[in-house]
Formats: sequence, C-alpha cells, structure tokens
Amino acid sequence: MTIYHFVGIKGSGMSALAQVLHDMKFQVQGSDVEKHFFTQDDLERSGITILPFQKENIKPGLTIIAGNAFPDSHEEIQEAMKLGLPIVRYHRFLGDFMQNFTSIAITGAHGKTSTTGLLAHTIAGAKPTSYLIGDGTGKGEEGAEYFVFEACEYRRHFLSYFPDYAIMTNIDFDHPDYFANIDDVFSAFQEMSVQVKKGIFAYGDDEQLQKIQAKVPVLFYGFGEENDYQAKNLVKTTHGTSFDVFIRNTFYNTFSIPTFGDHSVLNALAVIGLCHYEEIDVEVVKEHLQTFQGVKRRFSEKSFNSQILIDDYAHHPTEIKATIEAAKQKYPDRKIVAVFQPHTFTRTQAFLEDFAESLRKADKTYLCEIFGSARENHGKLTIKDLQDKIDGAEIISEENTSVLNEYINSVIIFMGAGDIQKFQESYEKQLL
Repeated sequence: MTIYHFVGIKGSGMSALAQVLHDMKFQVQGSDVEKHFFTQDDLERSGITILPFQKENIKPGLTIIAGNAFPDSHEEIQEAMKLGLPIVRYHRFLGDFMQNFTSIAITGAHGKTSTTGLLAHTIAGAKPTSYLIGDGTGKGEEGAEYFVFEACEYRRHFLSYFPDYAIMTNIDFDHPDYFANIDDVFSAFQEMSVQVKKGIFAYGDDEQLQKIQAKVPVLFYGFGEENDYQAKNLVKTTHGTSFDVFIRNTFYNTFSIPTFGDHSVLNALAVIGLCHYEEIDVEVVKEHLQTFQGVKRRFSEKSFNSQILIDDYAHHPTEIKATIEAAKQKYPDRKIVAVFQPHTFTRTQAFLEDFAESLRKADKTYLCEIFGSARENHGKLTIKDLQDKIDGAEIISEENTSVLNEYINSVIIFMGAGDIQKFQESYEKQLL
C-alpha cells in the first residue's frame, strides 16, 4: 500500500491534506522543522508520525508530497529523486484529488479560510463533505459528495485546480514578493476563472471581480442593489449580526450569524448563495450558520481577569481594519489594544502607510519585530519605520509583555501571520 510522506507536513495546507488522506485510510507520515506550530496538534491527535527533516526519512515505497515552501534542493527531495520515488507538489496532488468530488474552491485575498470553514460546516449539515481549510484543519468523509477547499493565489498555485465551483471573496494586492501589482493579481484570478466548470460566486462590490470573465455563470453577492444575492437590513448587536437576503431583488429569507463585522456577513452571503444554487435546504443553512464555531486563529477569544484576549491571523491592512471593526462591534464599551507583528519585509515595505492607517483605528498599538519568512529573512526597513507613522505606538518584545497589564477591561488583539502567538503565550504566563 502507498505510504504518503509529506515534506513540510506542518504547513497549513499540508497538515490539512495529511488529515484528509489519513481519514480515508491511507498511510500518512511527514517531516518538518522541530519548532512547534499549532498545525501539528491535530496531526498528533490523529497519530500521524512527524519526523525531523533528514534524508534518512526517505525510503523505497514512499510517495512524496512536497510542500511549496521547500525547493527541489531540499535534502529529502534530493534523496527521493536519487531513489526514483514519485514526487508531487502539494497543489498538483490536490488538483488531481478533487476530481473525485463536487469540488468547491474558495479563493480571494482575504476571508478565504473563514469562508471555507463556514461552507464546509454548512454543506456537511446536508451532504457528506470532505474539506481542507487553510488553518491546518482537514477531514476526509467516507462517501463524500462534496470537497470544499481553500485555494491560494500565491505564486498562482490555484491554477493547478479545475473545480466545479469557485467562491471569490475579493481581489486585493498582496504577496508583493511575487505579484507585481493589482493587475498581475487580477490576471491570476482571471486565469483561474476560466478553469471553473459549473459556476463562480464573486463579491460583486469589488471593482476587480466585476471584470471577471468566465465560461460558466458568474453570480455576484454583496451589499449593492445590482448583486444577484444581496444582504440588506443588517442588525448588528454584541451577540452577532442578522440580515435579510434578496435574490435578484426578491426577498429570500432572514439569516443570523454569531460573528461580527461586514466581512462576516459577506462570507455568510457567499455560502448562502452557493447552497441556494445547489438546492440545499434553507433551514439547514440557517441552522448551521448559527452553530459555526469559527476557524483557528480567526478572532479566537479568551478571557483573562478583566481583559479579552483575541488571537487573529490578520496580516494585511484590510484584514487588520476588519478585525478591529469586529472587536468594536462586539465590545463597543471597551478600549481596543492592537499588538501587531508584520509578516515579511516585502509586505511591510509595500503597505507601510496602509498598515499605519489601519492600526490607527485601535486605541493603542504595540508593534513586534518584523517576522521574516523562509523566503526572505531581512530587509532595509525596520519596525521603527512603522512605529514612526502611528502616534503613541510602542515596540514590545516577548520579554516585556507585562506592559499590557495596565489595560484593565480592554480588548487586546494579537495579530499576525508569523509567531505572534508566542507574545500572547508570554503574556498569559505572567498573568497566571
């Protein structure tokens, strides 16, 4: 029987795919760096072996699934080549795998992980569903009809996919280490659109997505009157949001979600549109929208003494703004304190002014040193460049998180795509 060996198994997509295959009774193992990542917790719970990187892990009989972050020069990939083993990149493997199901790709610059989680949870209430979410969560359901998965635009990886449906949450300039500008990003999404087989659900209030051309119907959702699926009459409370949905200007139903901010309404609207198109019972949809518990590292809350601590993956100015606005909706009477760790030097450089503008929406901002990546670990600018653009911003280190103690009855949001969790862990330890 084939044994799948994942090179870089702790990657968010890789760990999710490993769980999907494990659930489907395939033999799965993998390797990675020894540093702890939250994505490995589910792998360990499933009993999936995680080895430290070394070429001795590679033996005859393995099929290698290689993470996109690791070049062909990696010692394990080199050893696999030497032994003549099959080697397939993560996105290529996923592209072939999804052909066994009605596949739904969720893509976009922001919101794809939350929308993937919400759609998987909702459709699974009606039909057997397998899913792969970018927070490292995956499930392989026996006899699954649907496969819901997150499709990343970075390096045009999503062009390996030919899904039945695509949800496109937005187009925004990001990954400046790869994309030249917004037009380059649009061209990637346009190419992907042509590969969709049955239908596209696109956020219609996005001026870039309005230009998408496809061989299949493109259905738009959003707040504007011209959308096929429109959310109106929003009622925002400290418990969530309710709204009416109109389909081509005809009232369809009223929905409630336990989440906050306009972006949460849009994520739900995309899910409602796709489920309506696939004729999934609206009562099942309503019920499952209300019972969704969220995905990892997306507005993940806990209470400590009088403070609310929130862990969030926000690492782009648009996401930071949305996260702070959601916190203000849920906690209108509390001070909002942002603790932000920029992710990659190229992104920080490209969006320096935009980061400052978004962070100014918090009542107080603390900044952590820039987190480099495997691809780039240094740059010309420093965190001081961002600090200079935000009045009252202070730089915080893992050792001096105790300064956050003074914000009694406040909401403290730890944001970033690097290892911002270690700052929160350090703070929580000294609170105990």
